[in-house]
Formats: sequence, structure tokens, C-alpha cells
Amino acid sequence: MADFDQVRAEFPVLREKVFLDAACVSVLPQRAGQAINEFVAELVDPSARDATEHHIWMDECREAAMPQLATLLDCPRDRLAYVESTTHGLNIAAQAIPWSAGDEVVMCNLEFLQVAIPFVKLAEQAGVKPVFVEHANGIADVESFAAAVTPRTRAIVVSSTQWTSGYRIDLAGLAELARSVNAWLVVDGIQQAGAIPLDLEGVDFMVAGGHKWLNSPMGTGILYLSQRVLEELEPANWGYFGLEPPQGGWGNYFATPDITPDRQYSFVRTAKRFEIGGTSNYPGAIALGKSQEIVNELGIDTVATHIWDLGDRLIEGLGKLDVQLETPFDRSCRAGIISFTTGSRERDRECLDFLLDRRIYVAHRYTANTGGVRVSVHYFNNQDDIDQLLDATGSFLSK
Repeated sequence: MADFDQVRAEFPVLREKVFLDAACVSVLPQRAGQAINEFVAELVDPSARDATEHHIWMDECREAAMPQLATLLDCPRDRLAYVESTTHGLNIAAQAIPWSAGDEVVMCNLEFLQVAIPFVKLAEQAGVKPVFVEHANGIADVESFAAAVTPRTRAIVVSSTQWTSGYRIDLAGLAELARSVNAWLVVDGIQQAGAIPLDLEGVDFMVAGGHKWLNSPMGTGILYLSQRVLEELEPANWGYFGLEPPQGGWGNYFATPDITPDRQYSFVRTAKRFEIGGTSNYPGAIALGKSQEIVNELGIDTVATHIWDLGDRLIEGLGKLDVQLETPFDRSCRAGIISFTTGSRERDRECLDFLLDRRIYVAHRYTANTGGVRVSVHYFNNQDDIDQLLDATGSFLSK
């Protein structure tokens, strides 16, 4: 039996705030903050014999998070790479896919703008045609994507869970659609990873920045690549950390007199070659791993059930208030985002301010005429958080 009260103790911020905004920027658990502090203390006063040994230790600390991420995503370690952000990962995908003039990339008009930007820019640089699926009541499902794909579709790009409506698409069905036209499937998983299991079978690229539902700092995240990507595609950028490790390690290599940059370079055939390839956000990676320890200790299925249970309570409560529910979806089409509107942008803003004044953290988000007050229900929340939000919203509506 999962002890979610013990989990809440990992997040001291919850003693004073009702934090329901992981979809914007979430908070770190204590163990992640402690790991960063210990790492930084070693940076301030290294205990290693020399700086080379110190650097190798830093690299090992960064790498130690990967087993936690592989467990979370239920995938082989060699399919995973660190990225600096979702933006970074989406650009890796856009630059790695081989495009020809006239190719099409299918997206939907619910997307956060950064999902579209790298692929819209391809229209200017490579003659690629963006095709946008129109949503219906906050839903852009597999059937609507199927109506948009053609033999020229080179890629389908989608958020697994939409950032305003909270709609979660059937990734298995979308993967089958992508395979049927031999298209690459690129998934922004930032609004789902760490909260609800991700079905990665048939997904070619999945990227998730760490600062939302993964409860990690800015500037770090994870990229999943399919075996097809590893076998057929190459990154557009290269760094020496993606090379096959030299015999005896890098410390020995750099102390070898006859080394020269005039040589053949052999890169690993794993996802690591798609990383930045140089020094990166080491503290962020360390925190990312520590935060995922909590999810893995609970089990992602247990986490998902807890989030869905709280979401059901919120949806039921909102149904008794004079609001319009923007996320009327059952569990099969929902992660942790639930939005509602009080009737207008201006009144939604007033509602947001009313809630923030009571230290209830939610957000105000729209896209393609969907959205309103956006609530993020995460595993560290409890029934009291939901009830406080409902009570305060009711008070706002009655004033």
C-alpha cells in the first residue's frame, strides 16, 4: 500500500501551499534538492586527487540517473539520451529526419507553440508542408489524424497530453497510423511523463523536459529513440562524449602523447550519440534521477491511479459548480491536467487571482479557443488539496 502521506513529506512546499501547477513548473522533492547540494559542495571543494579525476566523477554522477529513467519509461537504457529541454529534443528530431521538398508533417492546432516551431521552420528551409488537424471540443484523436495523413506524410508530431484541454491521445493507435504511411512519430511527452505511463511501442522520438511532471530543475530532460531511429538516422550535431570510450578511459587518452584530432571517429550506436556531446547540466540530471526514485518506489501504475482518483474527485466537484469543464474526459483520455472556464477570459483571470490569493497554485492557459483555469493534479496532491480548490472556486463564483 503506497504511503502518499510520506510522499508529501518529500515536498515541504505543500505545508503552506496547495500546489496544483506541475504543468507549468513543478517543485523538487527534498531528496533531489539534497543531492544537488551535495554535488555542488563537491564542486566547491573537490576531494578528487586532480581535476581529471574530478571530471570523471561528475560524468559518473550524471550517468547514475539513467537506470531510474529506464525503469520509469520501461525501456532499454540504450534508447535514452539526456536533453536540455523539450525544445532541444524536438529540434533533434526535426534535424535528424531526412526531408524532401513536398514532404508533409501532420500536427494539430491544440499544440503548445514550441511543438510546431521546428517543423514550421522546415517549410522555409526544406520545402516541407505543415498540415494542422483541427480539434473538436479539445480533442484531436487518431481518427482526425488519419483523415489528414497522405502518402507524402513524413512525420506525425503530437503532444501525448495536450497542455490546455488535457486530452491524452491513444499513442498505440497513432503509432499504428504512422507505420501505415511509413512516417516518423514524434511525441512531446512533457505533460505526461512522470504522472501516467507512456506507451512507447511504435514511437520514434519521445521527449520530455524535466521541470514539469518529472519534478526536476530547468535545463534537463529525457529523449527516447526507437530502434529504427538508432539504425537509420544520425544527429545533426556531434560531441566527443558520444564517441566510443577510448581504451583505458578519457584520463588515459588525454595523457597519451601521440593523440591527434586528425583521425577517424567512431560513435556509439545508442541514443547517447544524440546528446549534446559535451559538458551539460550535471546538477539537473542528478536531480532528475533522484526525483524518479520516488515514482519508481511507488510504481508508475500506482501513481497514475492516485492521479486519476483525484482527477475524478475534481471533475465531480466542478460538475456541481457554475463552470464549464474543458476536460470532460475519462481516464483513457486524461493524464493530470483538468481545465475549466467560468465563462470568459476576464472572469477566468479573476478566478485565478482569487485562488492565488489563497495560496492555491493553478494557471490560466488557452490555445485554439480551449482552456481557462488549468489545474495540474500530481502524485503529491491529496483529497484536501482538491477540496480546498473546489471550496475556493465555489466562494469565488458566489461572491
